[in-house]
Amino acid sequence: MKISIGNDHAGTDYKLAIVKHLEAKGHQVTNYGTDSNDSVDYPDFVHPVAEDVENKKADFGIIICGSGNGANMTANKHQGVRSALCWTTEITALARQHNDANILSIPARYTSVQQAIQMVDTFLETAFEGGRHQNRVAKIPVSC
Repeated sequence: MKISIGNDHAGTDYKLAIVKHLEAKGHQVTNYGTDSNDSVDYPDFVHPVAEDVENKKADFGIIICGSGNGANMTANKHQGVRSALCWTTEITALARQHNDANILSIPARYTSVQQAIQMVDTFLETAFEGGRHQNRVAKIPVSC
């Protein structure tokens, strides 16, 4: 599976652990995040992830910032992106099952690294249920 990942300074340690975990499972990971703890602007690292998902260069994206909110808002500006801010595995599963989320936004300041890895596994292993949810997901894009 092809996965793009991006993070700001709050998510560097999380990103490094997640990349190691994903590569050990045989996934191809494109790293757009900073590898430093020096302050950076999250949109610079989130837009490339969202572009990969939008252009189908990646199957899924993972984005990480302090609260997860800024990264999530940035990613959702892209057409075809359904980024979900998740802080538990239960919410992560529902984001995939009901919303067909294709980017997982992780709030580094509100989860542990171990919990984030569990959410990543849940995200990648959970299928979209379709059915009644498909009609709702189809109504998400706005045509201008």
